[in-house]
Amino acid sequence: MARMTARSFEANSAEIVASRLGREDALSAFLIRLVEHLHTLVKEMQPTRDEWREAIRFLTEVGHASDERRQEWILLSDLLGVSALVEAINAPRPNGGTPNTSRGPFYRPDAPRYPPGASISLDGVGVPLEVTGQVVDLDGRPIGGAAIETWQANSEGLYENQEPDRQPDFNLRGRFAADAEGRFRYRTVKPAGYSVPAGGPAGDLFRRAGAPLHRPAHIHFIVRADGFETITTQIYDSADPRLDEDAIFGVRDQLAADFRPKDSDGTEWALDYVFVMVRSRRRSRAA
Repeated sequence: MARMTARSFEANSAEIVASRLGREDALSAFLIRLVEHLHTLVKEMQPTRDEWREAIRFLTEVGHASDERRQEWILLSDLLGVSALVEAINAPRPNGGTPNTSRGPFYRPDAPRYPPGASISLDGVGVPLEVTGQVVDLDGRPIGGAAIETWQANSEGLYENQEPDRQPDFNLRGRFAADAEGRFRYRTVKPAGYSVPAGGPAGDLFRRAGAPLHRPAHIHFIVRADGFETITTQIYDSADPRLDEDAIFGVRDQLAADFRPKDSDGTEWALDYVFVMVRSRRRSRAA
């Protein structure tokens, strides 16, 4: 077998690399397409050696910025719109079903479980917000016992794991169980919108590229129930002026809800939302 020349590798680099991925499985198929697109991009952009080292340095920094409290890789995926695209591909919703969105980089597992009506605001800082809702199927029938997990930023637009020395551990995070009628309620504070962290490598890259880094005010939810597809989504304040500039492309018409004042002076607010679940082909256990 003749050795390839420098010119022949440059002309056929993707094919040569792909030829070594001989297994016929999903991983090999994915790597082959990745190689094809990556080599096409490199040939189009013609980066210098220093520019390519800078790209590798950036990816290294993304890894260093990720830990058990913050996932910079998820943030990068979100800002590239890949997270939203993956959700759209993997969780298509029929008309009426609550859309999925990205879980986001600030999610933490094992949030505390609370009884109905409890407050997840452990420091009591912010304008009080009462959240009520119901979990139903596509026919409007209640799904009793559904598991609801929620987390959010505080009134300054900061998550608890962004400032662990200032907010109590697991502040504004909690798990609840819906009653027999699929209803749930809890107390929290009104969240603020924010800019995604521009100090990390992902945010800094998009800031320098001139992309909007705004996130409208929202609350995260994961809703699980046996026999239904899990909903991972975000409910947005419909009055937020930056609703059309969401940096991670998560806003959908069905996810914009009214955060309404409960009194004339706006000292307490309320949110009510109905989550519509779609039956799954395989049964899953509610967590």
